Amino acid sequence: MTDSRMNFHDKAPKIPPRILCIGMPVRDLTFRVSGVPARGSKENATHFEQICGGNALNAAIGIVRLGGRASICGPMGDVRDTSDRYILDKLAHEGIETKHVVHMPGLVTPISAIMIDPSGERTIVTFRDPELWKVHLPPTETLLDDCAAILTESRCAEFCTDLCAEAVRRGIPVIVDVDRAMSLREGLLNASSHLVFSSEPLQETAAVADDAKALHKIAKLTKSFLAGTRGPQGTIWLDEHGAIQETPAFPVHTVDTLGAGDVFHGAFALAITEKQELRQALRFASAAAALKCTRFGGAFAAPQRAEVEALLSQNQGADAARTGR
Repeated sequence: MTDSRMNFHDKAPKIPPRILCIGMPVRDLTFRVSGVPARGSKENATHFEQICGGNALNAAIGIVRLGGRASICGPMGDVRDTSDRYILDKLAHEGIETKHVVHMPGLVTPISAIMIDPSGERTIVTFRDPELWKVHLPPTETLLDDCAAILTESRCAEFCTDLCAEAVRRGIPVIVDVDRAMSLREGLLNASSHLVFSSEPLQETAAVADDAKALHKIAKLTKSFLAGTRGPQGTIWLDEHGAIQETPAFPVHTVDTLGAGDVFHGAFALAITEKQELRQALRFASAAAALKCTRFGGAFAAPQRAEVEALLSQNQGADAARTGR
């Protein structure tokens, strides 16, 4: 006789993993332009849109769109600040938890002016109040409760390294989005489980003008998984044997790259919590980022899970031929 209780539990929906995204939320003023204006000149925009962004916030949007849970943690300006209220409203609409945001009285929430040219490339000017870096995050026990993974920006090392080190000690994955050069003595090199660089900061960090050589040099200093994203050229990474591997990007018609890298990191972090194999996790992240690039709107153009799985399914045959599987 079948145990009906067992059947009930088998069919019960699983609670998605909660990923703690640490960074600085930003209010983005975006302009579509025919070309980035030269110094001292003027340019009329063909479209304007106000959104919110920042690496961690964008990644959080990507995570929830793909079926995960995300909470945002980091400094924002005064609770009465216009940008502060705007961002919190947007996050609430996306279903992103904000109880770990730290409001800093008298300060201004970061703000960016972003120009997007016809190729989809973006040029960004951002103001971050220097006092925001002096933030003290909530207690470690509070942040790590029900935490399946941490995703953070390398620029936030000053106020999150100790937390990340404790998470690693507890076996909680810590994924670091490295979009600027790091010191080779940086604490996050070892207070992490996965370091995913953009190509330029990867080479700058290692002081080597070659992605593969840069990965090998950094690998001598950390046990973390290492990868470098290269836009349309795909992702280069080191496997468990220290051998160079590559996963190709998905060819798409790009109209807006804003937030694509952040969506990649969010999708990758979610895949890690789901125990996806590394190559599969990187392809999953690449597919999510590629679909985002086909739409305007920064991370708010991030795809839903079904769209990513459909793109992966369409390319399954090509992947099998490429890998010989």
